[in-house]
Amino acid sequence: MPPTRRSKLLAAGLLFAATTFFFAGSGRATPGLEIGGMGCLDAGHPDRSAACASRPAASDEARLEQIAARRSKRGPKKTPEPQDTSKPKAPAPRPAFTTEEQAAAVVPGVPDARFWADSEEQYRRVLGEVNGPWLALSAGGEDSAFGAGLLSGLSEIGRRPEYSVVTGVSSGALLAPFAFLGSSRDADLKRDFTAISAADVFEDRRTVDSLLDTWPLREFIDTRITPQLLADIAAEYRRGRRLIVVTTDLDSGRPLAWNMGAIAAVGGDAALKLFRQILLATSAIPGLFPPVPIEVEAKGKRFTELHADGGLAATIYIAPDSILLANSASSRLPASQVTLILNSKLMTEFAMTDRSLVGVLGRSLSIGVKRASRSAAILIAGAARRSGTDFNVAYIDQGFDVESRGLFDPKYMKALFAAGLQQGRSGEPFRHAMPEAAPPQASAPQRQPAE
Repeated sequence: MPPTRRSKLLAAGLLFAATTFFFAGSGRATPGLEIGGMGCLDAGHPDRSAACASRPAASDEARLEQIAARRSKRGPKKTPEPQDTSKPKAPAPRPAFTTEEQAAAVVPGVPDARFWADSEEQYRRVLGEVNGPWLALSAGGEDSAFGAGLLSGLSEIGRRPEYSVVTGVSSGALLAPFAFLGSSRDADLKRDFTAISAADVFEDRRTVDSLLDTWPLREFIDTRITPQLLADIAAEYRRGRRLIVVTTDLDSGRPLAWNMGAIAAVGGDAALKLFRQILLATSAIPGLFPPVPIEVEAKGKRFTELHADGGLAATIYIAPDSILLANSASSRLPASQVTLILNSKLMTEFAMTDRSLVGVLGRSLSIGVKRASRSAAILIAGAARRSGTDFNVAYIDQGFDVESRGLFDPKYMKALFAAGLQQGRSGEPFRHAMPEAAPPQASAPQRQPAE
């Protein structure tokens, strides 16, 4: 597949990750850490793909130069082998396991590492007694720069609480560890969500189970998730606070909630490796990025699960659907306050859809992502109201019209960070209910064809 075509396909998938991407997101335009400099496909502005089709692939060339520079720092491979991009080797077979074995599986050495995110019983065991304010960070890719700016703005005016629980999905999961540790980590939020580039996320090279290789993203996470950061998270976990990251288990098709504080509290190299694996997994867009294998054990038998983007199951997470939909008093949310940061707009802007694979796919995914995020937020708002829980929600203003010139465009991300920062500093950074009806659909800003 020609590099340009593959780049566009990736952008489309990344956009999907926007809904589920660890670094990924569902925002205005570009799909989310969904990485990229590769293409012009934009979740919020799908019309961009047509304009980009006639534009020189300058961003692609720059990305390739960045990747080459990064690879040179790694040094030559010990055993370089020619790659057959048309017929990648089949993946090694995994030991077979059953549904019953997976249901009983635990991570060796970390028995409290996780729970099924759709199980009310397991959810109650881990989070049912944790009161106080909760924060949920949605998927959104590069649009998560909005959430980073909003949190920083709240810190500046002294209105950012210490959240008892912080959850993150996809790109929101990359925000989550720093949001969990509070205002002292605001510089990390700004750095990671205004300076990241496509070269920090992927290389345009096939693997046995994906169109792209995410070794750059793995290295990016390794540099950000340090032993000291783990120690700080472990200290907060011991105080009773909880940090939750969601992935999708591909074998069962169910969402898994990872108790990141419990993992950090174990300490050592194995815990650090697992913590990093989970963040990589929640950004793994199926087919585009390789799924992440995680070793587990059940009744003395060890086997490997495959985990992918958490956004496949939910773009934002507060509780299982059974709790969000229930009317009984026993199904109340344990939180005293719920705050949602949606790293996206609520509505897809009107734009003529380009009659091409990329244009139609990008437009379709954009609609699906925004509707999924909006629907989830409405369910959470309803559950909070029935539980007597204060509800806050923030999302990207429909009027934000700064154009991104490609995935992870630094100028775009800095502008979105600044918009979030301004909203966080304002007297009313949050709304306290979801709109009763869909907001008026906005027309996309008129753009001149790119030269």
